[in-house]
Amino acid sequence: MSDDKDNFDPNEMQKELEDLVKSKFGDKIKFVSRPAQFDPLERDGEQAEEEPVEPLEFDFQYIPKEVYQYLDEYIIGQVEAKKTLSIAICDHYNHIKKDQRESLENIPPSHYSKQNVLMLGPTGVGKTYIIKKIADLIGVPFVKADATKFTEAGYVGANIEDTVRDLITQANGNVKLAEYGIVYIDEADKLAGSRKINGKDISGRGVQNGLLKLLEETDIDTRNPMDMMAQMNMMMGKKKMPKTINTRNILFILSGAFTGLEDIIKKRMNINAIGFSNKTKSSLDMDDIFKHVSTKDLTDFGLEPELIGRLPVRVNCHSLSVQHLFDILKDSKESIILQYHDAFGAYGIELDFTDDALMEIAKMAHLEKTGARSLMTIIEKILRDFKFELPSSEIKFLKIDKHLVLDPSKVLKDLLAEYN
Repeated sequence: MSDDKDNFDPNEMQKELEDLVKSKFGDKIKFVSRPAQFDPLERDGEQAEEEPVEPLEFDFQYIPKEVYQYLDEYIIGQVEAKKTLSIAICDHYNHIKKDQRESLENIPPSHYSKQNVLMLGPTGVGKTYIIKKIADLIGVPFVKADATKFTEAGYVGANIEDTVRDLITQANGNVKLAEYGIVYIDEADKLAGSRKINGKDISGRGVQNGLLKLLEETDIDTRNPMDMMAQMNMMMGKKKMPKTINTRNILFILSGAFTGLEDIIKKRMNINAIGFSNKTKSSLDMDDIFKHVSTKDLTDFGLEPELIGRLPVRVNCHSLSVQHLFDILKDSKESIILQYHDAFGAYGIELDFTDDALMEIAKMAHLEKTGARSLMTIIEKILRDFKFELPSSEIKFLKIDKHLVLDPSKVLKDLLAEYN
């Protein structure tokens, strides 16, 4: 390897180190390395300097009803969830504005309990989508992570702090903007159990404890100290970037289906159900049950009390009915059928979905029990052969009605015979 620093290649050095470690330890030890987030600047041999951070004025002008009305254009149903989140979002970002104003006036910051959110509800009901649209509206970076990929320090797996660092990437390197971002952690219910990784039993309790400091306020290194590639790139050039990112104003949202939690709630309500009639108790379904969730229910499920206490806003998302699925197809601003208009339109073919076809698709999707995700599965199965055959034909218009949905093979065969 050349002594000339100008010819130094971090990738080559990392490969040589990995080969050395592999030859000595085999596959027992692996380097955890992620692509460098930012290209190194001028390589002049000077120590990396930290860029002076100017205060970022965050301009938030929304009121809860405006946030709700925006969400209503994209998310069908989930009225209470949209209302609760609209209020929590406005509370959170209005407090940030107040903090900024008081900081400029040298007024000591007031105490504030951050409105971190716990979302409960079955899969495919739009939990992630709601938060993504909120981030789009406000103009803040958004990062989604799966809780099942996290492990305690010392084990092979993702570091919880890396999720916060990903906000910097989403903010194009603007650390101050990243500090106003939203971190969405899906499948948080899986943290209540234990998992096996590389033969080791990993408890979700350690990961929960790792989340605690992030949910309130802490400083995190902007570069993972275990990421060799990032450290080498930092040494090779000036990285005009703050050394830490603070989590004080980052909003954390934990979400999950929490399957089995309803049984814990039912048991508690049956024991302490003074004033509840048998009819009331028997009529409670999954959607109603989650409205009655308590801190004790969540601790009995396996979440740490300290973690629950840092998630003061609880949002219940209900399952989707056939009518909800129909409305998603017909009225949602980002309906999946628009994607199919574009797909066929690329071949000069116009589509026309009738209401009876959409209702039939909604009924089929509802049977899948996976919420709105099943809509695309059903439509793709129905139109797959049409996508294959029609671009090679003279057909430029396709009416998708109930008959086609129920028997696509026959309709396609008759259609091709008519044009041949």
